[in-house]
Amino acid sequence: MNIFVEFCLVSCKVLWTFVLAGTRWLVRPKEKNVMGQVCVITGAGSGLGRHFAKEFARRGATVVLWDINWESNEETAEIVRQIYSDITSPVDGEGDVSQIQPKVYTYLCDVSKREEVYLTADKVQREVGNIDILINNAGVVSGHHLLECPDELLERTMMVNCHAHFWTTKAFVPKMLELNHGHIVTVASSLGLFTTAGVEDYCASKFGAIGFHESLSHELKAAEKDRIKMTLVCPFLVDTDMFKGCKIKKEIAPLFPPLKPEQCVQQAMRAILTDQPMICTPRIMYIVCFMKTVLPFDAIVCMYQFLGADKCMYPFLAHRKEAMNNNESKLPSIQQPSIQQLPLGKKEC
Repeated sequence: MNIFVEFCLVSCKVLWTFVLAGTRWLVRPKEKNVMGQVCVITGAGSGLGRHFAKEFARRGATVVLWDINWESNEETAEIVRQIYSDITSPVDGEGDVSQIQPKVYTYLCDVSKREEVYLTADKVQREVGNIDILINNAGVVSGHHLLECPDELLERTMMVNCHAHFWTTKAFVPKMLELNHGHIVTVASSLGLFTTAGVEDYCASKFGAIGFHESLSHELKAAEKDRIKMTLVCPFLVDTDMFKGCKIKKEIAPLFPPLKPEQCVQQAMRAILTDQPMICTPRIMYIVCFMKTVLPFDAIVCMYQFLGADKCMYPFLAHRKEAMNNNESKLPSIQQPSIQQLPLGKKEC
């Protein structure tokens, strides 16, 4: 085809995508039905993972819960069972959930360990069946300045927040490709789109997760697997203990309030159920990302200093260090934990 003609066709397609995007703002797309579908959620024992489990359960999906903490994972499972038992009427006009008989399954899995992920995934496929939706949600934060952070914690942050996405994808996506059906959700963070000081390992892991997600999206398009959908979730700071103490200038803070976990997941669910490729919460994050791409770096630094975002993580790091010192001081000296045993923050955003 003549390159000029091809360029014109591509331009028309690009303009048409703007029309479709504008239409989504004016007319809310219909949410797809996930009743009876199987949804695997990593990091389901608390935080956003637990809320995702509740939302999918309310829509009649069978939820498969993965977490490194058996007790908290079972707590989530009990909440899901209660939701199932409470559903006796149609959900959003999708029919009677009781006829589908959704179930909840729990698995103990450390997603940072490749072989453990593969073994657990194989067990899921044997006991539950093919999965329809994969929610890569599990994650950790070390809570240390880079030069003070033990190498083991740096490695674990990268393994849980980024490398685990490779393992779960390799475990579950082959069947999705075979059926040309499925949905992959990457729960990343606004700190995977822009950065701040003091959380280099966390930002690097989230940038990596986003890069992996986008590259996989392109690969699926190149393979013409259009019925496998992908959604990238990038929330701002969520109101949990994950980044407790983090703050910007008090005069600016009302413009960037922490997100409630329920609000964050509800917005993410709307994006997932309408096959939206990406969702940033709150929407002002889109503006921040755009400004990062067009402004000089020194201008970004000036804005960070004005907002108080340049050192917003320092109070959080100080709080985490104080809490860790207090925990260690309560133990006899011969029982001080090793680096591998130090508590890690569970993922909330």
